[in-house]
Amino acid sequence: MLENADEIRVSKVDSSVFLYHKGSNGRFLCVVAKHLNDEGFIITAYPTDKIKEGKLVWKR
Repeated sequence: MLENADEIRVSKVDSSVFLYHKGSNGRFLCVVAKHLNDEGFIITAYPTDKIKEGKLVWKR
């Protein structure tokens, strides 16, 4: 999912947290991942009906 995201945003609260969105028809999966020192880990993932706010980093 992370490699095929439709849109990636940086969290408004923590600049080391990225929000990966993938979806269609008004439904998305949001994967929240933290990036630290060239490593990272997934915090959580959840379905949502809109892309969350944050600075846009990449868009398909």
